[in-house]
Amino acid sequence: MTKFSKAFWVANSVELLERLAYYAVFIVITLYLSNVWGFSDIEAGAISGIFSAMLYFLPTFTGAYADKIGFRSSIILAFTLLTIGYAGLGILPTLLESAGLVSYGMKATFSGLETSHLRWSIAPVLVLIVIGGAFIKAVISGTVARETTSETRAKGYAIFYMMVNIGAFTGKTVVDPLRRSLGDEGLVYLNFFSASMTLLALIAVFFFYKSVKTEGQGKGFKEIGSALLKVCMNGRLIALILIISGFWMIQSQMYATMPKYVIRMIGEDASPGWYANVNPLIVFVCVNFVTSLMRKRTALLSMTIGMLIIPFSALIMSFGNQVGTDYILGLHPIAFMMVVGIALQAIAECFISPRFLEYFSLQSPKGEEGLYLGFSHLHSFFSYLFAFGLSGFLLEKYCPDPRNFASQAEYAAATVNAHYIWYVFVGIGCVSAVALLIYGQIVKRIDKQKLESVSE
Repeated sequence: MTKFSKAFWVANSVELLERLAYYAVFIVITLYLSNVWGFSDIEAGAISGIFSAMLYFLPTFTGAYADKIGFRSSIILAFTLLTIGYAGLGILPTLLESAGLVSYGMKATFSGLETSHLRWSIAPVLVLIVIGGAFIKAVISGTVARETTSETRAKGYAIFYMMVNIGAFTGKTVVDPLRRSLGDEGLVYLNFFSASMTLLALIAVFFFYKSVKTEGQGKGFKEIGSALLKVCMNGRLIALILIISGFWMIQSQMYATMPKYVIRMIGEDASPGWYANVNPLIVFVCVNFVTSLMRKRTALLSMTIGMLIIPFSALIMSFGNQVGTDYILGLHPIAFMMVVGIALQAIAECFISPRFLEYFSLQSPKGEEGLYLGFSHLHSFFSYLFAFGLSGFLLEKYCPDPRNFASQAEYAAATVNAHYIWYVFVGIGCVSAVALLIYGQIVKRIDKQKLESVSE
């Protein structure tokens, strides 16, 4: 029987709590910014995009710093920042309410908050969460590596992956009951729930986390900066990152567009948290099967299949606004089509994600795979940065906030073409799929020419 260290189990347990806290907030981050803080769809999209993009860009740098100050100190710092940050997201709206700028309940009503500079007091709080989250991303996975051997590492990361998915699934289930029972005020209280989860994690780390595996000084910031420059000058890698970003631009709409879309089109009874949970559930069930199915096929072929699936997921999402109002299997047609679309995205992810890292490492210079893999998530940085911003423009044009309309009839007229939002992502998916097909042919031709020149 495989036996893991105490530090391993503590790290994985607090990872579950961190993911639970993060996804509870992130699934409704754009709703929170618009309904609680009065930001427009475009502003909320831009803020959320920068927030999530930096979470994927910073871990390589925070990981280097964590190696210098120690993992225990890094995790304590991370959960301290996260607890303050999440608590701040709950406390600040309360202060704004006491100042008379906003009134919460089932619907927030604003008294000048939309034009007040105090709206931007949320920025430093989000920065705390970004920095804390970046440390967690780097340190917890690093702890798993340090606390396992070559024989136990595969099982160790399987447990880590399971904890991430359990946390993601559980966090999203908390959202809908709070929002439906308390309205916009529930979006405020949700942050206190997340803060309590990260505080619990902080206490657990303080009293129970102690690792004896302290070897390795990591890389310096200068070395990491040099590696980033190398990646950016590698045309083949940058092309692959940008192409795969097309998939993640569509996938990220589960957080950027879907919550606002379903609530505005279906009503307050919609359950975006539950719809989003289809993704981790399908990935959890299918990823091993898909990986085994494609193990004798090239990584590029597997990724191409996933990229060909993804446009159909967005197309199916668009059907919900066009098939009438009759419920399908107990779900509103918009909800049903959203669930089917998210399920297809999860299947596409099973084809793409496990093989992307493999292919990325093969394109890296020999002996520098580890350094280059530190930037393998640049696709998430690019996709989140642009996807949330684009979502804000599309929502404002095709599925605007109903509070801006005097009557239901006016709002119905304004959202008659709401499904056009998903056509944009169908187009992005198609372009990305074709680009990957072309990329594969070009890379194959270049590699063949190199092989022939060497043989000569």
